[in-house]
Amino acid sequence: MITRKHDSLTLAHSSSDRERAGARGFSSRFALLAAACCVAFAAPLAVSSEHSAATTTNSTSVLVVVGAAGEEEFGHTFAESAGRWVSPCREAGARLTTIGLETNAASSDLERLQQALSSEPKEGVAELWLVLLGHGTFNGKEAKFNLRGADVSATELAEWLKPFRRPLAVINASSASAPFLAKLSGTNRVIITATRSGHEVNYARLGRFLSEAIADPEADLDKDGQTSLLEAFLSASRRTAEFYSNEGRLATEHSLLDDNGDGLGTQADWFRGVRAVKRAKAGAMPDGLRAHQFHLVRRGSELALAPAARARRDELELSIAHLRELKGSLDEGEYYARLEGLLLELARLYQPTVSTPPAPK
Repeated sequence: MITRKHDSLTLAHSSSDRERAGARGFSSRFALLAAACCVAFAAPLAVSSEHSAATTTNSTSVLVVVGAAGEEEFGHTFAESAGRWVSPCREAGARLTTIGLETNAASSDLERLQQALSSEPKEGVAELWLVLLGHGTFNGKEAKFNLRGADVSATELAEWLKPFRRPLAVINASSASAPFLAKLSGTNRVIITATRSGHEVNYARLGRFLSEAIADPEADLDKDGQTSLLEAFLSASRRTAEFYSNEGRLATEHSLLDDNGDGLGTQADWFRGVRAVKRAKAGAMPDGLRAHQFHLVRRGSELALAPAARARRDELELSIAHLRELKGSLDEGEYYARLEGLLLELARLYQPTVSTPPAPK
């Protein structure tokens, strides 16, 4: 598992890896590599004027959709949850679009949602966040998110999102939302649902708690000064479970997160810290790795990385995690050679002057 903490990279397995490498003759080169990486991560980020200019704008888009209220009480809650996204989006410099709170709109909410997605860039490194706050239904075959007027189905939304290759987060905080996960799951996507089944049809509270957690420092589990989407999901899920426990009620929602593309999802109680301890299906990385790279509000030296460099950093971190999963099936020399290449490239992103250590004599 990889976490960034105070602008350094912590590899949970690095200590044991170095010991084994030393025992088999890898110690000299790997020690040089580790030293180079430590120097790079400890040093201030080298930021060119070009990179500085790139960080003055943020092309992240956040699309918040408020569904049909059903009852006035629910309408107030949905509107309040939508309102909590305004401040973090403003701080992040993200473009926020809200659908479902307008009066006398010229088009239906379904049409406005489709148009909003159609107008978004399909490629690039900037994230698109789609947040659905409201009620949902499931008839045993198709799940839908309730809009004012015609509803949107999981199948329709999957079709509209098919062209997207940019990083995408979809948070469906409605009841009966689980079937959306399998429909929308894919590469470079984080999918969150309020329920683990389409048959959990009671009012869901995850959306409220997640809107409170998305930029909450208390939700920052790894203490890197910012709250990732994974951390917000874990905090919101915990608070949802606490609500039912404190009220003495049977929990009628169990949230899921999928970001490895297998369409299965992982419950919040399968995480220890920011690491999933439940095994994914064969060949898939554990859920949570990609979600932990999504930050609506970036802080500290994270802002110093140009968007393209940050995207490459994320790719490298995922590659290291995937390599770790493959370690048992690889020759030891091949494993360390591949790890070395990834770590060195990662180090160069933080400190461009890092060079390849010379081979030991």
